Parts: sequence; structure tokens; C-alpha cells
Amino acid sequence: MTSAETYAAHLDAVQEQNARIYGPPAGGDVWGGASARQFRFDLRRELDRNMAVIASYVQADDVVVDVGGGAGRVCLPLALQCKEVLNVEPSPGMGAEFESLAKEAGIANARLVPSNLAEAEASKGDIAFTADVTYFVRDITSFIHQLEAAASRRVMITIWSHPPPNRRGKLFELVYGEEQAVLPGQAQLLPVLWDMGILPSVQVLPESPWWENERPSTRDEAVKMIMEDRVVKPANRGRAQALFETHFDELFAPSDAGFVPQWRPDMRELLITWETGV
Repeated sequence: MTSAETYAAHLDAVQEQNARIYGPPAGGDVWGGASARQFRFDLRRELDRNMAVIASYVQADDVVVDVGGGAGRVCLPLALQCKEVLNVEPSPGMGAEFESLAKEAGIANARLVPSNLAEAEASKGDIAFTADVTYFVRDITSFIHQLEAAASRRVMITIWSHPPPNRRGKLFELVYGEEQAVLPGQAQLLPVLWDMGILPSVQVLPESPWWENERPSTRDEAVKMIMEDRVVKPANRGRAQALFETHFDELFAPSDAGFVPQWRPDMRELLITWETGV
């Protein structure tokens, strides 16, 4: 198989497994509602070290196209230091949070393009950026071409060293008795880029995942935290809770700050970037 076919096969395997275990995918705006609200951030916050690296590539007169920019976690802070940002975001729920946050922060140089990249019109800029989107793109070669077409100077992709949905792999295997199929990550993306004649710069960013700081103070709270994770479908909740309680000492380690999850892999964010038109 080609690298692009291998990439697609990973995504197909995940979708097949999810359909078999969880049933058909839900319709509608899966990124709306509570999923969108969890990405509301203080837009004038001090940039963390990962964001500071990303921002270092952005110039004052740049137009930044953020593909799948969600509620603006990345592009709205960048709007404070560049000419304009365009958020190409097909989710109505995410788009609503983006426009609400921009209005609340008084950011006037940020515009929503309510579409996916293939259908977006006039979404051209100096930089095309995308974070945590490529895991879910089956036709990755076409997507990379679209990113390059949207960027006159640079493409920037950030992904985590383990695709975030796969950080639950140990829980999944415990409950369902099989290994969780893994979404395509850097091991599959980089060969696609190389085969396309793209030799990107790859940088491991310093910060750990910003969303995984929970340290439950009791065993009951720790088990509850797992049960609220989407790895367990409703029909399996009773059996899953019993398994988590039985295997608690494998899943959590005590610390002065609370119980530390042990099923999560160590993860770092990767910045994959290259100049276009060179």
C-alpha cells in the first residue's frame, strides 16, 4: 500500500471498530454544545509555551487561515498580533462559540468561514494552520494540497504524539477485550508528506496536554472521572465500573496532589511546518 492508503486504512479501522462496538455514528453537530463550550479560553491570557512557538511564526501583516479552528483557541489569540484570521470551521456549535468569544474580547479582525476547507471560498492567507484535524481526514493527500493552496508562505500542522481519542486505549481494552484501533498520527502523516515531496520541520513542543490535569482526591471520584469518559457506552456502564474498581491500582497511582491516571500515555504536541512556493 502507498503511504496515503496506509493512512486511510487506519481511519477505516477506527470507524469499523467504533461502529461495531458503539453503533452507527451520531448525526448532527457532534462538535456542538458541551464539546464546543469546553474550548472557551481567555483570549488575552499569557500564551503557554506551545502557543508561543506557534505565534513566533506569525508576522504583523499576516492573514492566518485556521482550518477547523473550533472556538478559536489558537486563532483568536493570534488575531491580536496579525492582520486578520479566518476560521474555516464547519461545526455550527464551534462557530457560534468562536463568534461569541471574538465579540466578548472585542476582536474585530477575526472572521468565521462556516465551511470545510474543500468548499471554502476566498479562504487564502499567508499561513494555513490546523490543529488536531488530520487524524480525522481520510483523503489526506487532497487535504494537504488544499492547505498549501490556502497558504502563500507557510503551512503549520499541530498534532499530539498520540491522537487524543486513543489516550483511552488501556481503558478500551479492559472493557471490550481488544486493542483499540489507532487513528493516523505522525507515524502515518510524515510518510505521506515525504511521498508528496514535502520535507517539513518537525518540532516537539514543551507543554503536556492542557486538558489532562485532573487529580481526583478519592477513589470514588477517580472511578467517576473514568465513567464520564466516552470510552464506555451506556449498555456497558455497570460492567465497566466493576472492572475499573477491580483494576483501580493499575489505573491510578496515589500522589500528594491526588490520584494520577496511569492509563494515559505521555503526550507532547508536535508542530509540523514547511514553507510553500519554494
